[in-house]
Amino acid sequence: MSQRSLNKVMLLGYLGRDPEVRYTSSGRAVATFTLATSQRWKDQDGTEQERTEWHRIVAWGKLGEICGDYLSKGKQVFLEGRIQSREWEDQDGNKRTTYEIVANDIIMVGSAGAQQPRSEEAPRRQAQTPQGKSTPPSSRGDDRYPPPPSDDDIPF
Repeated sequence: MSQRSLNKVMLLGYLGRDPEVRYTSSGRAVATFTLATSQRWKDQDGTEQERTEWHRIVAWGKLGEICGDYLSKGKQVFLEGRIQSREWEDQDGNKRTTYEIVANDIIMVGSAGAQQPRSEEAPRRQAQTPQGKSTPPSSRGDDRYPPPPSDDDIPF
């Protein structure tokens, strides 16, 4: 009998701050930001209630770079990922644990303008196809998947 488990998170929410992108010593990008999700309900008295949860999000590699280029405070995103714990020591030497969502796919939700780069350097970093067209950024967090086919590769 096999043991099965699942660690999958799906969130739809709003960025609480601009992503902060840093680079590891090996040059790999890591972006961190917070995402707010809200729940609304009516209590026993019929009064509408709301509770907002703040999630710490981490995106690695190319996905982290894309987050830095295209996401900003207030933008709505849908993301998939997994929960991961991380232990660290505070200033007083106390052992602390934090829980983060490690994103592996992020979809920008909203108007077409929501997908414009935040900075001037973002368009320069996009790859150019032989026809001179920009390749849209992939929102995949890893490089295990081949790029999607171009319009010229589709037979119909």
